[in-house]
Amino acid sequence: MAETRQILFIQGGGAGVHDEWDNRLCESLRRELGDGYEVRYPRMPGEDDPSYARWSAAIRGELAALDDGAVVAGHSVGGTILVNALAERAPQRRLGAIVMIAAPFVGAGGWAGAGFELPPDLGVRLPGGVPVHVFHGLEDETVPPSHADLYARVIPRARLHRLPGRDHQLDNDLREVAQAIHEVVEPAG
Repeated sequence: MAETRQILFIQGGGAGVHDEWDNRLCESLRRELGDGYEVRYPRMPGEDDPSYARWSAAIRGELAALDDGAVVAGHSVGGTILVNALAERAPQRRLGAIVMIAAPFVGAGGWAGAGFELPPDLGVRLPGGVPVHVFHGLEDETVPPSHADLYARVIPRARLHRLPGRDHQLDNDLREVAQAIHEVVEPAG
């Protein structure tokens, strides 16, 4: 029996995002990954008003339930809170990859934070040896695409994926994200 790979997908913030917006991202990811993957998509508390304290606690609870080798992904503010929570406290399990999709950079050069700011040494604080992928649509009118470059500065090992013609939701098409996950959990050769 083949092993099932776990993907934890953290939604973005805003009223109705879990059921009316980011659910389409999860559907695309499930479809593009195919069999052998379990995409977990928990509802974050108070999605209409994301709080770092509430969301990071919920994310840590989700991380504790994952198997070694799981991939963690976050969209928009969910990606920002996810990566900061990982930098604050490494999970007990070994991660397969960290994926951020259209995540705002909170800190110098990016957005002002309410309750937290990404540390300038973010890359050093993230779990060592774990690949980091940053995806951003170049037509994103919600989070400026320049935020991806800010992540690249503080996470030198991050691989940037700038997607021309794609919006904040990446046009609800996560094929490039699925491809990056396949490369991490199913190495060629």
